[in-house]
Amino acid sequence: MNILGDKTSVVVAGATGLIGHHVMTLLIDEPAIEKIYALSRRPLDSQFHSHKLTTLIHNDLQVTSWDETKTPPTLGIICLGTTMKKAGSKEALRKVDVELVTQVAQSMKLLGVQRLAVVSSFGASPASYSHYLRCKGQMEQNLKRIGFQQLFIARPGPLIGEREEPRADEKCLQRIFPLFAPLMFGQFKNLRPIQSKAVARAILFKLFENNFSQVEIYSSTDMLNLLAKYH
Repeated sequence: MNILGDKTSVVVAGATGLIGHHVMTLLIDEPAIEKIYALSRRPLDSQFHSHKLTTLIHNDLQVTSWDETKTPPTLGIICLGTTMKKAGSKEALRKVDVELVTQVAQSMKLLGVQRLAVVSSFGASPASYSHYLRCKGQMEQNLKRIGFQQLFIARPGPLIGEREEPRADEKCLQRIFPLFAPLMFGQFKNLRPIQSKAVARAILFKLFENNFSQVEIYSSTDMLNLLAKYH
């Protein structure tokens, strides 16, 4: 992908996830990106080889100190999330999907991030009956209050791609949805599976657009339409 713009620095949380991995690969190959900071609990050198990359290691993905000689990031990307099965309880899921994401966003703001993109989910709402979607909605509310110049919220439907730990529900949906896709119109189109790489590409295009609103929320259909505009 080729993004026009001045050389800049970006900080990423969730680099080893399904979408985060694609984000990192695209950033490493992008000439407009001068420096990438990855917030991680472990070293990433074995996965991403680039002179651009600096891994900031902390158990809570926080930045506790900063070398003033480093160029501070102005762009931030958060691809963090979990599932009820992996978290083990509703409260544990909330600690990741709401509390951790909010803390990471606040840390990025303090570093100098002005434009932030975050991966949420189709159907996210603080009033949802689903605990998972309710947590995503609460997370979005929290990030809106932080005051970024731009907050881009990606709300994809089921994701297509190979995870380190495959999710059975996504595998099942990927098999079933092609049978019903021709019958899905309107908002139901956003329930069609979307390639994780397409979400990553849409995130980067939005963060590099000159014209943007303070808060922008894109569904799967919106992201695919955005990518079609650049082809």
